[in-house]
Amino acid sequence: MVSSLAGPARPVYGPPAALPGAVAHARAEQRGPGKTGPAAEPRAAEPRRAAADGPAPTVVVVGSASRDLDPSDPRGWRLGGGATYGALALARLGLRVGVVLGVDSPASGAHELDLLRGAGAELHLVRLPAGPVFHLEETPAGRSLRCDDPGGPLPVAALPPAWRTAPAWYLSPVADELPDGWAAIPAGAIVALGWQGILRTLERGAPVRPRPAAPRALLRRADMVSLSTEDLDPGADLRALLRLLRTGTLCTLTRGGHGGLAFAVRPGALRMRWFPALPAPAVVDTTGAGDAFLAALLAARTVPALAGRRPHLPAALRFAATMAAVHVGASGLAGVPTLEAVRDALRRSAPG
Repeated sequence: MVSSLAGPARPVYGPPAALPGAVAHARAEQRGPGKTGPAAEPRAAEPRRAAADGPAPTVVVVGSASRDLDPSDPRGWRLGGGATYGALALARLGLRVGVVLGVDSPASGAHELDLLRGAGAELHLVRLPAGPVFHLEETPAGRSLRCDDPGGPLPVAALPPAWRTAPAWYLSPVADELPDGWAAIPAGAIVALGWQGILRTLERGAPVRPRPAAPRALLRRADMVSLSTEDLDPGADLRALLRLLRTGTLCTLTRGGHGGLAFAVRPGALRMRWFPALPAPAVVDTTGAGDAFLAALLAARTVPALAGRRPHLPAALRFAATMAAVHVGASGLAGVPTLEAVRDALRRSAPG
């Protein structure tokens, strides 16, 4: 794992253990004598120290970049994934961002990565044997998502040790690639989790199907989680989902142009708040809008002044909804707005 500023990504594979420094590093003997995994899986290895050992960023973003098949692109695909969109959103909102990004060989040279670098994000690319690949189609019945390759896990050992003290974290799995060792984030740090990436059943060449929610260490560590109604099984029990979260967690359930619901998990009862969507002048591409929403919500929690002089939850939700509304006005990562664009949209939509 190397800094993107120093050169291309190199293969670095580590054990799905706790964060470096939290516990003793897991060893290769976990496999047991005589046992070997498939060739496509990363081999256990001791973690390597990051090339750059500077101060921790304000926000650490973790997840794999996906390649989303797109015949209009000369490559036949474009770069996607919640970590990619979320990192760019946080950087364009002015936060100091470090990104642990899993990439396969083609994605490691994607020109979209220069958008993140240009916004000031520091990239640590982790070369994976295979990265997630999806085929998205818009149909009269809605979006249809097919998995061409589910990819592989993003090892915890890829985290630069100096980044472990970051005050905020944005965990955004796109294909359930984050082992639960990523939950060993020091107490006191704010953790946002994109829930949709662990609510998917992925089989090579098959449509993506909803997966029933289950207890996960990542969920229990999160201070805020977000997902869309599109990511849920139609028969999902919302109260059962929320019981998987610890007390104090904020959960947002977004509904596109219909706004969404914010739930505060409290002992004995839930506190629920509806929030409206900001009308978008034009909807060009909704890909990544939910990731931008969660990124803005985390940014408002980390730097409250971004959402207003007197920060509170309604202001933070409005700030995040505005980020998402501006985001859908352009295609792909180009649609991720700057702080100035979000503030302009907030001023235009202010009553009176």
